[in-house]
Amino acid sequence: MENVQYDEKADRYVVELVKEDYEHLDEIIGRYSDKPGYLIPALKDAQGIFGFLPLDVQNYLAKGLRISPSHIYGVVTFYAFFTTVPRGQHVIRCCMGTACYVKGAADIVKKVEDTLAIKVDETTEDLKFSLEVVRCVGACGLAPVIFIDDDVHGMLEPKKIENILEKY
Repeated sequence: MENVQYDEKADRYVVELVKEDYEHLDEIIGRYSDKPGYLIPALKDAQGIFGFLPLDVQNYLAKGLRISPSHIYGVVTFYAFFTTVPRGQHVIRCCMGTACYVKGAADIVKKVEDTLAIKVDETTEDLKFSLEVVRCVGACGLAPVIFIDDDVHGMLEPKKIENILEKY
């Protein structure tokens, strides 16, 4: 996103909201305002628009939904589905479940980190890749496994990682 900047002073990502962004957020507020159990679906919709939930978006939703910003922040930071930092265009999820771990998943994670010059829970500067570690994905027969978006890559060895990443 071209309107996403990292504010080093505040140590957070900020998004410069434009008229269309406010219109989308107002639509979400109108759809969920005063409905029971509305907050998580509203946050999910907002994250779908921006790819993450920066404080500016959280604060705008809080005002429109008439709830405290701290309540929204608490929900956003509690659930792993939500993120306050931009995720890359492609999200790499490395399984660290028992079968994958025993078969060398830590080496796979290390190779991805070294290849992309990021650590787990970081995103490349060009916002192309994000790296996450997840627990068992139920593909133990293919261990070790990574998901890139919805694509499964199994029976991995570190030497295969660069070729896989080049496809994205």
